[in-house]
Amino acid sequence: MARVKGGLNAKRKHNRVLKLAKGYYGARSKQYRVAKQSVMRALTSSFAGRKQRKRDFRALWITRINAAARMNGLSYSKLMYGLKLANVDINRKMLSEMAINDAEGFTALTEIAKSKLA
Repeated sequence: MARVKGGLNAKRKHNRVLKLAKGYYGARSKQYRVAKQSVMRALTSSFAGRKQRKRDFRALWITRINAAARMNGLSYSKLMYGLKLANVDINRKMLSEMAINDAEGFTALTEIAKSKLA
């Protein structure tokens, strides 16, 4: 049986890792050994980052809702509690969009919440 050299497979593997490391600084994008370490760490961080993104967006929506609610004379927590008492099921993403794009609709929701709190 003929001898098989592994050069082609190694080259393919190296190129795959170096392609993922494109844009990294210095040796991290040029040398296979350093690039492999950087890519492994980046892929681990990317998993965590996908989870973190969801938390960050929720915090952003809450901040926007709070700002709009305070313009209408309510705090965020009182607004959410009032909406819960009124059985208004609307998620924070949509409330945030309403606060930005539909001020009249958001004001109507705050009035509903105020009436249930009083």
